[in-house]
Amino acid sequence: MRKLLILFSCFLAFSIAQSASALTPKIQLDVPMVVSGTPLKMDVNLSYVRPTDTVGAQVLLDGQPIGRVVLKAGTHTVLLEDVRPGAGSHTVTLKSAGLEVSEDFHLVSGWLSIMPPLIAIILALIFKDVLLSLFLGILGGAWILQGWDLFAAFGRTADTYIVNALVDADRLAIIIFTCFLGGMVGLITKSGGTHGVIELLTPYATSQRRGQLATAAMGMLIFFDDYANTLIVGPTMRPITDRLKISREKLAYIVDSTAAPVVCLFPISTWVGFELGLIGEAFKGIGLEVDPYTTFIGSIPYRFYPIFAITLVITLALSRLDFGPMRLAERRARTTGQVLAPDARPIADYSTEEVEPPADAPKRALNALLPIVAVVVMTLVGIYRTGVKGMAEAGVDTGGMGTDAFLRAVLENANSYHALLWASLSGMVVALLLIVAQRILPLDLAIRSMFAGIKAMLMALMVLTLAWSLSDVCGGLDTAQFLVGLTQHSLSPAFLPVLTFVLSAAVAFATGSSWGTMGILEPLVIPIAHQLCVGAGMEVWGGSYQALMLATIASVLTGSVWGDHCSPISDTTILSSMASGCDHIAHVRTQLPYALSLGVLAILASSLSIGLGLSPWVFVVLGIIIIVSVVLLLGRRQRDDDEPQEGTAAVEATESAA
Repeated sequence: MRKLLILFSCFLAFSIAQSASALTPKIQLDVPMVVSGTPLKMDVNLSYVRPTDTVGAQVLLDGQPIGRVVLKAGTHTVLLEDVRPGAGSHTVTLKSAGLEVSEDFHLVSGWLSIMPPLIAIILALIFKDVLLSLFLGILGGAWILQGWDLFAAFGRTADTYIVNALVDADRLAIIIFTCFLGGMVGLITKSGGTHGVIELLTPYATSQRRGQLATAAMGMLIFFDDYANTLIVGPTMRPITDRLKISREKLAYIVDSTAAPVVCLFPISTWVGFELGLIGEAFKGIGLEVDPYTTFIGSIPYRFYPIFAITLVITLALSRLDFGPMRLAERRARTTGQVLAPDARPIADYSTEEVEPPADAPKRALNALLPIVAVVVMTLVGIYRTGVKGMAEAGVDTGGMGTDAFLRAVLENANSYHALLWASLSGMVVALLLIVAQRILPLDLAIRSMFAGIKAMLMALMVLTLAWSLSDVCGGLDTAQFLVGLTQHSLSPAFLPVLTFVLSAAVAFATGSSWGTMGILEPLVIPIAHQLCVGAGMEVWGGSYQALMLATIASVLTGSVWGDHCSPISDTTILSSMASGCDHIAHVRTQLPYALSLGVLAILASSLSIGLGLSPWVFVVLGIIIIVSVVLLLGRRQRDDDEPQEGTAAVEATESAA
C-alpha cells in the first residue's frame, strides 16, 4: 500500500510539474528580412496553454529597447512599421514573462531590392529579348535571397519562383482565360469571321485616321475589364489596321492606352470592387464614415493620367501626327507596308496556316461578333452572380437597400476572375458551335484550329509567368516597402498626391503590377493623408481635407497605371503586345515617350490643383489644350492619309464615277 501511495504521489507531482510547464509560454523567433530600409518583421510562434490568451513582450534591437508588442498564441507575424534596421548584422530580442529569446540576422543594402527589376528592364531594352532578361532578373533576385549562393539561386529560380508564380489561383485564372480567348480568336479567324468584320468595317475604316479612331472607339466600348479589353480589341482590329498600313506599334499603343485608362475611369468594372474594398477598409481603420463608392466617383476628376492618355490617343488619330520612335514606326508602315520591323519578334502570331480560313469559308461578321458579345454578356452576368453569392456568404443584408447601393455591394463582393473564366469559355464554345453548325469545318479540324489559337499565346504566357515570378522575387526582397520607406517620412499635405503618384508609378514599374501596387499603397496613404490633414487643422471631410483625400486616392490608381505603361514587365503591357501581334520591346520603346510626357503633365496638374485649391476640371481642360498644342507643335505628319486605301469601297466608288 505504501508503495502504491509513493507511486501515486510521484505521478501526481510529475503531472503538476507538466501542467506548470505547459502554463509557461514558449517562444520561437525567426526574422525573414533580407534588405535594409524595410520595417522590422518577425515570425513568432507562441505556445501557450490557452490559445485565447496573449502575452506582452519587450522588443530589443542590438540590445536597445525599441518598443513593446502583444504576442498571440500560435504562429503569426509581428511588424514594427517605424523600425527599419540598416545594412549589417543585427540581433533582435523578445523579453516576456521571464523568458528571453534572440535571433541574429544580416541585412544587405535596401538598394539591392530594386536591382532585379532594373536588371530585367535594362537588359530587355538593350538586347530586345524579354524572356532572357526576365529570367536573369529573377536569378539576380534569387541570388540575393539565397545569401549569394549562385547554385541555390539557380535551383530556386526554377523550383520556387517560377513554380510559385503558377500556384496562385487568380494567376491561373488569367492564364486559362487568356488561353480560352486565344482559342476563340483562332476559331473566329478560321471561320472567316475576322474577314467578315474587315468587310463590315471597310466602308468606314477607309484611312489611317478612321482606322485608329475605330480601334480607340472599340477600346472605350469594352469598359468592364482591361484584360478582356486588350484581348478582344487587339485581335479584332489587327487585320484592319494591317490593311490600312498602321504599324503594330501604333495598334499596341492604342490598345494599351484604352484598356486600363478606360476601365479605371468607368464606375462599373472589375476594378471597382477591388478599389472599394481597399478604400472601405482604410476608412474603417481611421474611423471615417464616408461611402467608398461616393469617394470613388468623387476621385474621378483627379485621375489626370488616364484622362490625358485617352485624350492623346484621340488627338494623334485625328491629327495624323506622331513624334519620337512612334513616328519612325508609322513612317515605315506607311511607306513600305511593313507593319512590323524586319527584325521584330511578336510574342503572339496568328499568321499560321492552321488558323487561315478555307478558300470557300463564308465571310460572315456574325461569326466574330457573336462570340465577342457572348464574352461581354457573360462577364457582366458573371460579375452579378458572383457578387450576389459573395454578398450571401458575407451576410450582407439587402433589405431596404436601393438599386445603387445594391449594385455597389455586388461589385464589392464579385469575383472578377471567375466571371472572366465563364465569359472566355462561353466565347470559345459559341465560336466552336458556329463553325460546326455552319459546316465550315468538321469538328476535329475546328478543335485543331482552336488549339492553334491557344498555341499562339504560348510565348506571351511564358513572358507573363516570368513577370509574375519577378514580382514574387521583389516581394521577397520587400522592394515595394523599401521604395515606400524612402518617401514615407517626407510627405506634406500639399505634395502628398504628387508624391503618392510618383511612388505608385515607381512601385508598379518595378513590380509590373498595378493591382499589387494599389493593394500595398492604398491602405498606407489614406491613413497618412488623414493624419497630415488633421495635423494641419483641416476639418474632416471638409473642403481642403476632402480634396486632398480624393486626390491622394486617385493618385494611387493613376500612378499605378502610369508605371504599368512604362514598364516592360507589366502584365497589361505584355498582353497588349501579344494581342496586337507586336514585338514587345518595340511596343515599350514607342509608347514610353508618350507615357512619360503624360506622366509629367499629370504631376503638374495634380500639384497645381491641390496647391492652388482650384477645381480639378480646370486642369483637365488645360491639360487637354496642352496635349493638343504639343502634338501640333512636335508631331510630324507622314503623309495625307485621308485618301481611302486601295481596294476599299470608297476607291471602287471613285473609280466607277470616273
